[in-house]
Amino acid sequence: MTIMIIGLLIFLGSHSVRIFAENWRQQQIAKHGETTWKVAYSAVSIVGLAIAIYGFGQMRLDSLYIWYPPMGMRHAVALLMVPAFIMLVAAYIPHNAIKAKLGHPMMLAVKIWAFAHLLANGRLGEIIFFAAFLIWAILAFKAAKKRDRLTPPAPVSTHKMATIATVLVGLIAYVVFAFYLHTVLIGVPVFS
Repeated sequence: MTIMIIGLLIFLGSHSVRIFAENWRQQQIAKHGETTWKVAYSAVSIVGLAIAIYGFGQMRLDSLYIWYPPMGMRHAVALLMVPAFIMLVAAYIPHNAIKAKLGHPMMLAVKIWAFAHLLANGRLGEIIFFAAFLIWAILAFKAAKKRDRLTPPAPVSTHKMATIATVLVGLIAYVVFAFYLHTVLIGVPVFS
């Protein structure tokens, strides 16, 4: 579990710079350039995520159960992940009404993903893993909303087709992940 926690600290720590050290971040970008910042940030993030995922896999081999979730919670996760995937896609497709309305759909997607997985996982390591992401997403969303109040983003025109595409791509991504990739990548079937 220690490896997983180290990975979480690196990954979520790098993603928390905008929450706790926005001025420092801006100074580093000004000093080294935006491209250098993005490359360094991405490298640290990838390393942290890889360590966290590896540690998560190792933790699952021998972990203490805190509670035993009822089987129905798996169904709740499957249902909650539908809007999470749509919001995740909304973060990337321009001019969709979902992003225009929510402002920061990726952070909301992470909140839903983490909360849903807390419902269905009862081992200590799983609780730490998903709770860490949930706490980070709550703090990151709050910080992003504060930045929006200080410097409101420019209004974005929305297009109906972009919103429809967002929902369709989100649903397709959900189906592919739920019925195939979750088992391949995570080792746990969604529907069993």
